[in-house]
Amino acid sequence: MKKILVSTALLAGVLSYAGGFRVSLQGVKQLAMAHTSAHAEDASVAFFNPAGMSFIPSRLSIVAGGFGASNKVTFQNLNTLQSTETDNPMGTPIYAAITYKPIEKLSVGFSFSTPFGSTIEWPNDWEGKEMVQRLELKSFYFQPMVSYKFNDWLAFGASYIYARGSVNWDKAVTQFGGQLNLDSKASGHGYGFGFYFRPDPKLDVSVAYRSPVDMKAKDGTATFKFPSASIYPLLGLDASGKDGFTATLPLVEEYTVGLTYKVTPKWLVSADFNYHGWSRYTQLTLDFAKAPVGNQADPTVSVSPKNFRNSKTFRLGTQYAFTDMIYGRLGAYYDESPYSDENFIPETPSFNTYVVTGGVGFKLKQFGVDVAGGYAMPQARNVNNKNLGFYGQAKATAFYLGLGLSYNPF
Repeated sequence: MKKILVSTALLAGVLSYAGGFRVSLQGVKQLAMAHTSAHAEDASVAFFNPAGMSFIPSRLSIVAGGFGASNKVTFQNLNTLQSTETDNPMGTPIYAAITYKPIEKLSVGFSFSTPFGSTIEWPNDWEGKEMVQRLELKSFYFQPMVSYKFNDWLAFGASYIYARGSVNWDKAVTQFGGQLNLDSKASGHGYGFGFYFRPDPKLDVSVAYRSPVDMKAKDGTATFKFPSASIYPLLGLDASGKDGFTATLPLVEEYTVGLTYKVTPKWLVSADFNYHGWSRYTQLTLDFAKAPVGNQADPTVSVSPKNFRNSKTFRLGTQYAFTDMIYGRLGAYYDESPYSDENFIPETPSFNTYVVTGGVGFKLKQFGVDVAGGYAMPQARNVNNKNLGFYGQAKATAFYLGLGLSYNPF
């Protein structure tokens, strides 16, 4: 019997369209300044660099926020000129953090964020339906952390990362005129650490590292649906069409260097450089319990080449204090795609992307309100994936809106 080929991208988010499945939406204030990291005004610095907690002016700081993210991908077959668009619902990433100084030199904190996740939805009958029809991802990062301030200008911080996620994925199995749904939860562990420097009252320097996290799906459920009941025994399945599977998705390490310089008491400029180690994502293996989805040597194992490569992001942002209560912010950044045109995949469409950002912040004594937005300009790609037999041109658009709240009582 011929084997069913299953191309997989388990747990891959699609919100950012740039650096793989990394979603740069972990702080509203940060997004307004191109998502730069060397800002230690409140607990929003915790996700970016735990060492920054030591330089927060308030002993207690609490922040929370969320985003609305709208995006669309268009694929055109250049031979037939047929064009297909996604119909994605709006993504809603959120974050929250709290920091506290029990003693002068020691800070502790906790960060909650959703750095990976969204939904991509292609038409059921489009030409890439065997790769993906609909993919929904949810992910959550929980990070307890601690920071120690050695002196007035240097602090070191570290965090533990516990990650949980889920995926629900539909695709066609045209060999038998059927459909496959993959549903699973996954978890993983990692860590982060960083140094935060303030060698001069005008200059902040943030150097941070976030480790890889291997998201392991151990008890996934694969549900096959076919028009004829006679097909299920051929796959070693009963009439329910259900099978189990396991998989591991490597979320990669991230290196960040950030600078913020106060040009005047009212005007500051920030810059970041991010390096993402995507080259460890060379392939994805899906191990089924029964279904013959692979080759004759490993009939229940499906291996999908990914061939990602390391990528970089360059960020530049600024803030100006119009008054002690009102702040204006602007930014721009360039985010590289971690794979070439020859490895383009519609499950996680990724583009070299320019993004412009902006926002306004308001301080009302102990409370702060921040509003931000971003407009992404992904660069069109000529798709030439021979492994999947997938050719054409892909384009995308995306924009983000965010609202953040902060509370710094003492």
